[in-house]
Amino acid sequence: MEHQELWNIEDVANYLGVPKQTVYAWRTTGYGPQGFRVGKHLRWRATTVIAWTLGLEQQT
Repeated sequence: MEHQELWNIEDVANYLGVPKQTVYAWRTTGYGPQGFRVGKHLRWRATTVIAWTLGLEQQT
């Protein structure tokens, strides 16, 4: 995955190693990195996703 500031659902799922459906499910329950809509498209800031994973790592 080339470095870009905004990630789509595939980028997030690939980075986290989970299916896209898992990311969608997390979104409906409020879990997971905070995403937002650009028109009808879901996007995540790469820095937000990475920071979220670092936070998980610190919880263990």
